Amino acid sequence: MDRIRKALDLARLERAQGEEEPKLERAVSKDPPNEPPVKAPTTAIVYTRTRVFTPTAEVLERSRIMLPGADDPAAAAFRMLRTQVLQRMDANGWRSLAILSPAAADGKTTTAVNLAVSLGSDRLHTVLLVDFDFHRPTLAARFGLAPEFGVDDVLSGQAALEDCLYHPEGFDRLVILPARAALANSSEILAGPRGREVVAELRARYPERIIIFDLPPVLTADDALSFVPLVECGLVVAAEGRTRRNDLVRTIELLNKLPLVGTVLNRATDTTSSY
Repeated sequence: MDRIRKALDLARLERAQGEEEPKLERAVSKDPPNEPPVKAPTTAIVYTRTRVFTPTAEVLERSRIMLPGADDPAAAAFRMLRTQVLQRMDANGWRSLAILSPAAADGKTTTAVNLAVSLGSDRLHTVLLVDFDFHRPTLAARFGLAPEFGVDDVLSGQAALEDCLYHPEGFDRLVILPARAALANSSEILAGPRGREVVAELRARYPERIIIFDLPPVLTADDALSFVPLVECGLVVAAEGRTRRNDLVRTIELLNKLPLVGTVLNRATDTTSSY
C-alpha cells in the first residue's frame, strides 16, 4: 500500500514540475474538439477537455491496477503482452482492440485496464479505455470514480462524448470512457446507428490513439458478437482452472471473422525465472 501511495505522490510531483496543476476536476478548453492533447517526450500530457480525478492507493490496490513504471512480475508480464500486441497492431495499422472472454470472472476487465496502463507507459501512445460491458459495467468502480455521465448516456442521447471522458491522475497517457449504468437492449444499440456513430467519432477524434473496448463475455450475451464488426482486432482472455476448453474453443470459433492478436492465460500458476 505504501509503495502505491508513494508512486502516486511521485507521479503528482512529476506532473507539477512539467505543467501547471489543474485547479478543478473538470477543465474546460476553447480548443477545437479535434485538437489532440499536447505531448512532450518527458512531461505529462496537458488534458484540456477531459475531467481529471485522483484514484486512491487503496482503490488501485483493491482493483489490482498496476502503476506506470511498476517493477514486479505482473508488470513485466503486461509489458511483454503490450509489446506483442503493439507489434501485431502496428504491422496491420490497427488502432482499436476488443478485450474478450468466454465467461464472467475470467479476468477480462483487469486485463483490459492493465494492458491500457502498460500501453500508455511507453510514452509513444495515448490510450482510450472504453467500458462497453453494459451488463456489468465496472470500469469506473475499478478507479473509484463516480461519473456524472457515462458512455451509456452518450448512446441514449443524454450527454455529449466530451462530457464523459475522464483522466486518472498519475496515468498520464490514459483516458477512460466509463459506463455509468447498465443499458437495456445493449447489443441492438451497440450494433445500431448510434453505436456506429459513437465508435466512428472515437476513432476519428484522435486517429493515432489506441482504443481498447471492454466487452461482455462472448458466451453470456450477444453484445460482443454484435459489436466486433466495428473493431479491428481482439484479444481473448481465459482463466487457468476456470475457463473450460470447450468454451474457449467455441469462443474463438464465434470470433472467426475478427483478427485476434492473441490469447491471454490469466491466473496462471507457472512462473518464469528472473533474468
